[in-house]
Amino acid sequence: MSTRRQTLKTLAAAGASLALPLAVRAQATTPDTLRIIVGFPPGGTTDAFGRRLAEKLRGNYAANVIVENKPGAGGQIGVTTLRDSPADGSTMLLTPASMIIIYPHTYPKLPYKLDDVTPISTALYTPHGFGVGPLVPAAVKNLKDYLEWAKVNPTLANYGTPGAGSMPHLVAALLEKASGVAMKQIPYRGSGPGIQELLGGQIASFSSPLGDYLPHISSGRLRLLAVTGTQRSRFAPDVATYVEQGFGELNMREWYGLFMPPRTPAAVAQRANAAVRTALAHKDVIDFGAPLGLEAVGSPSPEDFARTVKADADLWGPFVRRIGFTAES
Repeated sequence: MSTRRQTLKTLAAAGASLALPLAVRAQATTPDTLRIIVGFPPGGTTDAFGRRLAEKLRGNYAANVIVENKPGAGGQIGVTTLRDSPADGSTMLLTPASMIIIYPHTYPKLPYKLDDVTPISTALYTPHGFGVGPLVPAAVKNLKDYLEWAKVNPTLANYGTPGAGSMPHLVAALLEKASGVAMKQIPYRGSGPGIQELLGGQIASFSSPLGDYLPHISSGRLRLLAVTGTQRSRFAPDVATYVEQGFGELNMREWYGLFMPPRTPAAVAQRANAAVRTALAHKDVIDFGAPLGLEAVGSPSPEDFARTVKADADLWGPFVRRIGFTAES
């Protein structure tokens, strides 16, 4: 009897070992259709890039790939839509970093938390720039010059941003704290209206993603004084970083990332990461970002991106507390 029981155990173990690869392969098999959720209206940068990425994932990751816009609440609706989606590999979210790493520190009643998303890969990186327009004298060539001008012109020393609580706003607020020079924020509903008022001389300066400035630099009506990041952008090589100009904390860049719902199996996340990295390597995807100052860069693995997300979320907590900003303020 003992021999028979041992034989049955051996057969059961063998069956389990054969079933395991099948289970892993089943987990890694994605549905026929992939939804890429974008938490912003059609026509913007995130939407346009999402559609370019969808073209490259079609046939590479899923037979059909669609972009589904879920605008509202500054991108929050996109995140909650992802959170409530099935964790079967059929849904991704493409979002700027702020919704994931900054909002948890600025919104007291945010309807989601960091654990409500599964990191897959970065997609794009962009530095933020600080530019001045014709209201500021032509003699102002760098941040030191601007801050000296701002000290003696406090009523003119304002800076526009794409919105209160955005990363460009917080970058400029950190500059204000680090320099000790008081400057007033003027929030806009996006970069477009603010850049136009900067060019028209209605405001002195503007903090925004690098790509917002690139079409205007050659005209001479706009001077870009600084960019974030640890090194200069290849799209604006003559512009010094904040770090080079003595503001070492302002070395962050904003990423756009891809996420799946919570509890997505590791095998599905790995397959999605590989498909995204393949898509990002296409020349037309790389070329798409260049006029906008965007670098297409994928994460080596979901685990690597998860570490980036966690580190950046931990970084922004103390910064937000130092600035003293909340979404209700």
